[in-house]
Amino acid sequence: MKLLILGGTRFLGRGVVEEALARGHELTLFTRGQTNPELFPEAEHLRGDRDGDLGALEGRAFDAVVDPSGYVPRLVRASAELLRASGAGRYVFVSSISVYSSPLTAGFDENAPLATMEQPTEEVTGESYGPLKVACEEVVRDVFPGAHANVRAGLIVGPHDPTGRFTYWLERFERGGEVLAPGDPDRTVQFVNVRDLGAWIVRVCEDGVVGDFNAVGPDPPVTMGELLESCRRVAGSDAGPVWVDESFLVEREVGQWMELPLWLAGPEAAMLQADISCAVAAGLRFRPLDETVRDTLEWVRGGGSAVAGLASGLRIGEAGMRPEREAELLEEWRTRG
Repeated sequence: MKLLILGGTRFLGRGVVEEALARGHELTLFTRGQTNPELFPEAEHLRGDRDGDLGALEGRAFDAVVDPSGYVPRLVRASAELLRASGAGRYVFVSSISVYSSPLTAGFDENAPLATMEQPTEEVTGESYGPLKVACEEVVRDVFPGAHANVRAGLIVGPHDPTGRFTYWLERFERGGEVLAPGDPDRTVQFVNVRDLGAWIVRVCEDGVVGDFNAVGPDPPVTMGELLESCRRVAGSDAGPVWVDESFLVEREVGQWMELPLWLAGPEAAMLQADISCAVAAGLRFRPLDETVRDTLEWVRGGGSAVAGLASGLRIGEAGMRPEREAELLEEWRTRG
């Protein structure tokens, strides 16, 4: 199969490329050449820019296109229309679980109401991200009717994660001591290993899978308590979680999702309880939790983490709670009246 990746040298794109090469596909990467340009010398590399410099793609036909780097509908349309005119067979767009409007109900599926944009914009912010992805999905359906898949990815985790959201918990247990754990240990959390998602996207291309999919996991479900215990066990740590009521955290304006990754309070927690049966039926599979934690921890220990240095106060990534903030909250929690 002749496969084009719009990107391919960062995180998910990298995972797709690794799987596609392992499966013997003929691979072309279209990038600006700014991020990890030395990767994948065995693949063809085309240079350009999605915003006004698509010339290298003109007249090139591919069996399938994977787009993990589309955020603005105008730019997605430009690439999709050019590639469709050149004979591309299908288009797999990496969207987001954030396409849904709030409030959500636990167990929501792909037919849940989608987010809308109050004012047109191309600026990607926390508020516009979901609606922009919705608009990108609409473009893909329009240009590739019956030959597209919109992959609504949840939190993607694993080696080369640039966000620090999952790796925060690994590093926190590495550091030891009491670990502030948010809310109920039995609440479900969802995420997907980048290698599992990358492998499935390649199979979506191979099998001609069509439709919209909540691409998150694991299956069977995992609780926050099970996740943190896996982090502790795999790290060989003597650290222990201290479970703090989410009302206490909300009152003290602890940041959900970023300051304490994988924590969403109240109705927002439904975002981590998506129905994934469509993706599972289409072949999405998940490796054991400990394997995901172990592979990611090895990368962290090798110096790859986006939040390395957090313990010393050097904030490299945006995710995670500062040690002094955690200590203050734990002390207040212990001495509350």
